[in-house]
Amino acid sequence: MPTNTTRAMSSFANTNDQKRRPVRARIHSSCAIRMEAFVLFCLLSHVSTESMRAAISGVEHVVVIGIDGLSPNGIRKTQTPHLNKLVKGGAHTFHARAVMPTVSSPNWASMIMGAGPEQHGVTSNDWETNKFEITPISVGSGGMFPTIFGVLREQRPESVITCFHDWQGFGRLLERHALNKIEHVKDAIETAAKAARYLKEEKPHFAFIHFDGVDHAGHGFGWDSWQYDKSVELTDSLIGAVVDSINESGVGDKTLVLVTADHGGKGKGHGGATMDEIEIPWIIYGPGVEAGIEIEAPVNTYDTAATIAYVFGLKAPSCWIGKPVLQAFKGSKTPR
Repeated sequence: MPTNTTRAMSSFANTNDQKRRPVRARIHSSCAIRMEAFVLFCLLSHVSTESMRAAISGVEHVVVIGIDGLSPNGIRKTQTPHLNKLVKGGAHTFHARAVMPTVSSPNWASMIMGAGPEQHGVTSNDWETNKFEITPISVGSGGMFPTIFGVLREQRPESVITCFHDWQGFGRLLERHALNKIEHVKDAIETAAKAARYLKEEKPHFAFIHFDGVDHAGHGFGWDSWQYDKSVELTDSLIGAVVDSINESGVGDKTLVLVTADHGGKGKGHGGATMDEIEIPWIIYGPGVEAGIEIEAPVNTYDTAATIAYVFGLKAPSCWIGKPVLQAFKGSKTPR
């Protein structure tokens, strides 16, 4: 079949014949060419859009484990067999970036909101839904800047969504109505126990588990202290218990696990502009993930929400600036 380009060239080569044809016939031919070109453009645009929304084959469940205050050095210098297993069997980077300021609320918000403080307006730990300095550039159906929880609920309303958070402040950052279950648990060990039980019994499609003990150890004793190291090792054992519950539930081969942090630390604090505070680990493990690779592409904390949306085949809100970390997945090794 001749292409539009061939037809166009033919029309130029036979200019005199075109002039001798009735005006109506020439107009009809021109309109047909333009219509075919428009249809082709729409088809190509549709394919491009759909390819960016493609779910990762084999993934039916995603579990995010967020560790408050976990620095990359906290993994490098301690005994963390469960995290090491995820690193070796999945894709990771120890050079992911938090956002400024390097404190909890702006970074947890950025992680689940797919954007930075400039967009969602969570600029400090004093932020509340009715108390803020910067108005969000967009407000979703939950009356706040859209998070991955709300996006999943809107586009897959049948999903089972849950969150167990060790730090009380985490719960105010998301659309609570979007979750089947959300619970603030005041102890890391109990948080792991309740989350593990729920994962095993309910098999949620999306779960977020927040551990706070590492950050407490950093503030109390310092990010270079042996107490901090021991807290990292304890949290590693809790991650092992969570992963065991996923496997015992019978959906381990359909579950993607993502481990990351909100910020690192320096001395006994964080919030400043240093590499120790802004670099965080980002580890992803499960079906469709390249095994044993270190991600070379830049990774920002707000890419986490975009990556989860990509895995589930969701359409990301236009107000998000995060991008899926494509290099982590099989067949997509080119840095984004």
